[in-house]
Amino acid sequence: MKTKETILITETPRDAMQGLTGFIPTITKTQYINLLLKCGFNCVDVGSFVSPKAVPQMADTAEVISLLDHSGSGSKMMVIVGNVRGANQAALESKIKIMGFPYSVSGSFLKRNLNTTPELAWQTVLDLREICELSQQELRVYVTMAFGNPYGDVWNDEIVLQEVEKLYNAGIRNLVFSDITGEGTPGNIERLCSLLINSFPEAKLGIHLHSKPYDWQPKVEAAWRAGIRNFEGAMGGFGGCPMTGYELLGNLDTLRLIDWCEQNQISHNIVEKALHEARHFSTEVFKHQ
Repeated sequence: MKTKETILITETPRDAMQGLTGFIPTITKTQYINLLLKCGFNCVDVGSFVSPKAVPQMADTAEVISLLDHSGSGSKMMVIVGNVRGANQAALESKIKIMGFPYSVSGSFLKRNLNTTPELAWQTVLDLREICELSQQELRVYVTMAFGNPYGDVWNDEIVLQEVEKLYNAGIRNLVFSDITGEGTPGNIERLCSLLINSFPEAKLGIHLHSKPYDWQPKVEAAWRAGIRNFEGAMGGFGGCPMTGYELLGNLDTLRLIDWCEQNQISHNIVEKALHEARHFSTEVFKHQ
């Protein structure tokens, strides 16, 4: 797998923190994210504008953003929004370049995660597209449950393909396929990613994997073989979605991903010294978790 190609990594401290029960102080979050912004990640997911009752850990996102130092950083900052209200908040933040929206091919998950229906979620996508056009921010749509469905909803490649085609025809080009309950196998990840890349060659396609410590590498390699070059992870593998109804399944560990890149001579553009500092500080962030 030796290659001179470059991987683009989104680091997701928001996802690493959101499901934790102990509130991480705002200043601690800020110090950690500021260190991550120095590492050279393509994008850093810094928070979310969602209901503080649903995700209390992210209630201080606006304050965190105000304290972030973006000078000298080549990383784009992203926040997750769950509705138009959250998007309007994000649109006021000049530091934020990307809004992420957790769409899904699963009606059951949309109900659990956003308390919405597929029809209303689709309208939200269209509304967010307009808000992002006005605010000159990029919309990143997450296609969750892309590689399987644990709720009994009908799932197959064709359903995913149809939803992506709808998004593509609506002008959405930044799409990330998310596997937050770990349904994906190397086989269906490679098959579906290959199909999507071949079907939508002008889209910017990525993958957001959740996995156990022992099964991440075959999934990463399957996505890479299929042509995916945009990966998301969280340092230390912390995190998981608290809305699935299942025990939290951690994120792909960014540190393991970077090690894998180095073993395979894949360029990642991460600054080693800054990464070491962020890794050291992460023990402070997650010490009580």
